[in-house]
Amino acid sequence: MTTNKPLSGPAAIAALPRNRLIGEFSLWSADLANMERDLKRIETHVDVHHIDVADARFTPGFLFFPDLVARIAKLTAKPIHVHLMVEAEIVEEQTRQFIEAGADLISVHAENGETGLRAVKVARELGAEAGVVLRLETPVAAVTPFLPEVAFMTLLGTSIGVKGQSLSEQACPRLIEARALMRKAGREADIVLAADGGIRHETVPLLRAAGAETVVLGSLAFGDSDLARRMAWLHGLEVAA
Repeated sequence: MTTNKPLSGPAAIAALPRNRLIGEFSLWSADLANMERDLKRIETHVDVHHIDVADARFTPGFLFFPDLVARIAKLTAKPIHVHLMVEAEIVEEQTRQFIEAGADLISVHAENGETGLRAVKVARELGAEAGVVLRLETPVAAVTPFLPEVAFMTLLGTSIGVKGQSLSEQACPRLIEARALMRKAGREADIVLAADGGIRHETVPLLRAAGAETVVLGSLAFGDSDLARRMAWLHGLEVAA
């Protein structure tokens, strides 16, 4: 299966739906030995693929590499969002490598500081879109320097890089705080606010009510035998007035 993308980079991200929750699927939860099969299964349901990259220093363990992303990019028409969980010293080079592999959106950590801001500029210079991610323990205000430059802001609701954790009680208040910062910066309509970690059937409505525009689905999507019903439920969730 080889699929041509109708849109790529900033155009693909700008075309994501904003009138319902975006379906963002974490390929960390796919069957890695049968990736092509899983990609075929989800293609009609997913809005954007989420791929975590970890260097075993910024976060525990190693995750995903450019060659795999290049292969995935040939198998889907949907945009690819690469989340770089890496140390500042390599974030610019990793940004280049994953864009060359086919990433449409690169999200870097606010904790990477000035180097992260440079990586955002690199992403945009290379024709991709850029985002910022925040660890749970980092104050939300740390995203402020990134707000003029990014199209995605992702807040982690669990400790970084570990599957299966419960959602922090701080996750929803942090989303509300992040939206207030976006509004203050005049960029609320331009930035997609995302929640990642602790995504369960009972937590998604809470995150949506707190202002999340996408949640990163793992087992909630890949473990559901009726994905069409799951996505209809997801799309029907309303944000709080």
